[in-house]
Amino acid sequence: MTNLSGKTLFITGASRGIGRAIALRAARDGANIVVAAKTTELDSRLPGTIYTAAAEIEAAGGKALPVVVDVRSEEQVCAAVDMAVATFGHIDILVNNASAISLTDTLATPLKRYDLMMDINVRGTFVCTQACIPHLKQVPNPHILTLSPPLDIQPKWFGPHVAYTTSKFGMSMLVLGLAEELRADGIAVNALWPRTLIATSALNIAAPVDGAKRGRKPEIMADAAYLILTRDARAQHESGHFYLDEEVLRSHGVTDFEQYAVTSGVEPDIDMFVEH
Repeated sequence: MTNLSGKTLFITGASRGIGRAIALRAARDGANIVVAAKTTELDSRLPGTIYTAAAEIEAAGGKALPVVVDVRSEEQVCAAVDMAVATFGHIDILVNNASAISLTDTLATPLKRYDLMMDINVRGTFVCTQACIPHLKQVPNPHILTLSPPLDIQPKWFGPHVAYTTSKFGMSMLVLGLAEELRADGIAVNALWPRTLIATSALNIAAPVDGAKRGRKPEIMADAAYLILTRDARAQHESGHFYLDEEVLRSHGVTDFEQYAVTSGVEPDIDMFVEH
């Protein structure tokens, strides 16, 4: 296993939450991080901006390029990719982390919110991947990691919030297809999903009733992502997987998950799309 020193990671939604945690873990190796997100001004509900994240990345030992990117905009995505290559010379890893959520049934989901989830989750993942592929083909260990659930098509996942579920499974279908499409190019394409709730600002908004207290810290996802992204992308069987964070860590000998608990001694809730 190598490390991420000198690697360039293009991470969408990296101003906070899981994206930020993945960025900071890579920064400890001396990686270059493109902080591709929308937030430029502090928000009391959603702390963190592309600039605060960039400062933390630099403090952790990495190099940061904060870029205002709405993944719904092909122009902004392509401009950010061009800027990343102009600044760091290459893109080694794409992390499709940006996502919109609305845990609502059909009648309670305005079409504007439906479009937002489809445009950010599915279309945004496709746009960012399409823009990065030419550059990923030119580096020795290229990875695409998308934060989406295992492709476990069961009615129970769809019934409570069909629009959101469809958008997240759409991301997973892209992983499945891209892994096969890009296999000959040696680009590893995988998905990562948390086994338990992850305490983020977005969770506090989507599920405000003690959700974060029964979750784990984003660092568990960052540590799992690190283990995936430091593997040999061209090795046999390293692409097309739908990983759960805890399973990845257990396969590398981690047995103490209390270190990731938000509330010590509290068993974390299992996340959606994961069998109990």
